[in-house]
Amino acid sequence: MPVINFTYENINQLLDSSMKKEDLIDLLPMIGSDIEDYDDVNLKVEFFPNRPDHFSVEGIARTLKGFLNIESGLPYYNLSSSGTSITVDPELASIRPYTSCAIVEDIKLDDEKLIQLMEFQEDLHWVLGRDRKKVAIGIHNLDVLTPPFYYKAANPYEISFTPLDMGEEMNLEEILQNHKKGHKYAHLLNKYSKYPLIIDTEDNILSMPPIINGELTKLNIRTKNVLVDVTGTDEKAVNHTLNIITTSFAETGAKIKTMDTIYTKRSITTPDFTPKEKIVNILNARKMLGVNLTIPGVVDMLRRVRLDAEELNETEILVRIPPYRIDILHEVDIIENIAIGYDFRMIKAYLPDIMTIASEDKDKVFENNLREIMIGLGFYEVMSLMLTSEEQHYTNMKQPVDERVVVAQPISQDRTMIRKSLLNGLMEFLESNTHEELPQKIFEVGEAVYLDKSTETHTRGIRKLAALVTHSTSNFTEIKSITASFISNLGLRMEIKPLNHPSFIKGRCACLKGWNENKEFPVIEGFFGEMHPEVITNFNLEYPVVAFEVTFKE
Repeated sequence: MPVINFTYENINQLLDSSMKKEDLIDLLPMIGSDIEDYDDVNLKVEFFPNRPDHFSVEGIARTLKGFLNIESGLPYYNLSSSGTSITVDPELASIRPYTSCAIVEDIKLDDEKLIQLMEFQEDLHWVLGRDRKKVAIGIHNLDVLTPPFYYKAANPYEISFTPLDMGEEMNLEEILQNHKKGHKYAHLLNKYSKYPLIIDTEDNILSMPPIINGELTKLNIRTKNVLVDVTGTDEKAVNHTLNIITTSFAETGAKIKTMDTIYTKRSITTPDFTPKEKIVNILNARKMLGVNLTIPGVVDMLRRVRLDAEELNETEILVRIPPYRIDILHEVDIIENIAIGYDFRMIKAYLPDIMTIASEDKDKVFENNLREIMIGLGFYEVMSLMLTSEEQHYTNMKQPVDERVVVAQPISQDRTMIRKSLLNGLMEFLESNTHEELPQKIFEVGEAVYLDKSTETHTRGIRKLAALVTHSTSNFTEIKSITASFISNLGLRMEIKPLNHPSFIKGRCACLKGWNENKEFPVIEGFFGEMHPEVITNFNLEYPVVAFEVTFKE
């Protein structure tokens, strides 16, 4: 998750206050942050990806103003027209079709602010942009450019410019091959015959989205006016990103000016700061929070978190949401903000007024028995997230892509689907712990989810156990012995057959069935073997890995 770095002096300048370090550290977690580190000068704060407006110190200060009663309610920002435009080439429709732009004047930069601005930009690239695939941002020195602007599809061999932090011109294809950013993000463009380019009316090249800006428009501490461009494959995400950046600039006193984006059959003006409106029912809020709320009280709480609210009737409140709050999608999100405005510390815990007799869940008893067996075999348990990505689950594991349960609105590019196996999560764990001593023996008991249209939810959860061993001499014999011991400790008989599995070395993988004494049906099915070297290198590991995974039948 993004970590924001700033100084106490920086935040107090924005708040126009002299807030004590201890008070700030006590307050920040109440707006959804986690204090990573601090000293007498600097503070490092981590925010969840659902609040990208907090990825800048200006956004944090804006929220804190509400809690400190410095300002309340919806922030309003003045917009005026820049009188200029950017025209979109129709050839970009199948490449990177959308852009939104704005002019920001009278900005104030120093070395610290330049670093913060670059970090803000990269955090947005990661969270909203899916590492630039969905959204990419460019911020340019406007004073060296001549409007209007053009977003066009360019021949990669015919056009050259000097990319950021380079001393010589390169054509677009050379940038993909030889520039470090080009090499990193080449996969976003190399399947196309033309690449996106932003130029001004004198053919000065601003950037090659989503790869790199031009050296010509590089920012420095003397820059006063900038052009912000956001390009991408999702128009809604592009517009949201521009709103977050420009409102952050506006918090420092900068002037925001709109630009027209001209498509073949339409044009739009951005940024658009029109508030969204939603209705919250106070009865729902009372039920969810367990607090006897009043409508005037809720209005004040919402204004405290920088929303506007007004009473509609005895049970409903109209809420206006600022353009940078892209996390508010449903009534429950507003109720969460009511809880924040009320102050989580004021919500008291209490025991329910019900007498019950508890017993341990049978499934949990079984899972705990599995854990005891694995720990007895010398393994350490890990718990990974159920959410993963297609790259980790399929590409890195050499698996063919198949049907899966995907996340409709993922908060990050590495959490886009629900796992169907536990192995890639364990491989990620090994990748994050290459500094630890060998051998490493880890296991996980958890659930995988499959599509199943015969169920009401169209999904089916299956309990699995997976284990990995890595050291310099780990091999098939070792994992076969471990698997056989595990099955034997369950009181089952094991039957194995050869298996060709893409994640494992051919000839060193077997499928298994664990039968009960009556051999009526297999209680467990699974596989074990030596991981394929390509899988091992995909996770940046250096030593052999052996593994098994079993599925428990109903």
